[in-house]
Amino acid sequence: MRAAIMRGGRLVVDEITDPEPREGQLLVGTRACGICGSDLHALAHGPEFVSLTRELIDSDPTSPLKPEVMDLSLDVVMGHEFCAEVLECGPGTTRRPGELVVSVPFAFDAGGMHQVGYDNVYPGGYGELMVLNDLLALPVPNGLQPEWAALTEPMAVGEHAAALSGIGPRDAAVVFGCGPVGLAVVAALARRQVEVIVAADFSPARRALALRMGAVEAVDPRTEPALAAWRRIDPSAATRSIVLFEAVGVPGMIDEAMTAAPRRSRIVVVGVCMQPDTIRPLMGVGKELSMQFAFGYEPDEFAATLHAIAEGELAVEPLITGRVGIEGVPGAFEALADPEAHAKILVLPP
Repeated sequence: MRAAIMRGGRLVVDEITDPEPREGQLLVGTRACGICGSDLHALAHGPEFVSLTRELIDSDPTSPLKPEVMDLSLDVVMGHEFCAEVLECGPGTTRRPGELVVSVPFAFDAGGMHQVGYDNVYPGGYGELMVLNDLLALPVPNGLQPEWAALTEPMAVGEHAAALSGIGPRDAAVVFGCGPVGLAVVAALARRQVEVIVAADFSPARRALALRMGAVEAVDPRTEPALAAWRRIDPSAATRSIVLFEAVGVPGMIDEAMTAAPRRSRIVVVGVCMQPDTIRPLMGVGKELSMQFAFGYEPDEFAATLHAIAEGELAVEPLITGRVGIEGVPGAFEALADPEAHAKILVLPP
């Protein structure tokens, strides 16, 4: 099959062996796959990405999830935000050829658990074919088009962060960062009918997207701090509870959120920072702040997100700013460095 492959620290497009389904598995053809910021990190900082992943897995011996860690000396086909068509069903499966499915990006076999898209055995959606487990595959409902269904995975990240925050409709929210993760958080908050949602980003294009996704105000933090904007537009700011979402993922942002946060407010960290960072604990202690780190989603949140998109409760079409074939994946990685040009580029194999 044709695939965009992470090989030797760069992306190359080449032919590789077709994957084959085992018992309980499906051979699927990728119909749409989003390019995720985590994939950009994995390509640019591969050794650090692998090292941190291994340390994260080893640091929690009680976790039931112990996926294999990719070997960067071997080929890796990334892509974990996908919608695919069932082509062939292995023994013991329930799906049918022709069905469209999405799945949490994990696969399992007799050898263990694998992260689809960050694995040497199970290729992701930057290739023509994938193997998924029938047990984890969800049928795409309501005739939902593959491009929109492929955004189930990133939108579920926002849903999970909003759920963990415990935010209510009468609370306020400030979202730092309007990349795909921040925009998914904004959409999840709007779906929960949070009354006041303020977004902050340097990029005018991303601020405009935040307003389309449900923010009531979007500001350039160089011009107006996000918390100042909240107080400006919210007549109940003095008495309203607020949750701050850090969705930038660069060093210094957690401390900046702690500094801006009102006393006894909540901070949810959903941006993935790959570098060591520094905070000042006295800032959190003195204000009695609560901090929650959010990662990924639960399987039921993934399924609920798919149905929310299919029912029109989550509008994902504004996020799609580009489409490429497999041959265009390397160029798309470069294009995503410009926040004014793109939010989410989809890979559409032939």
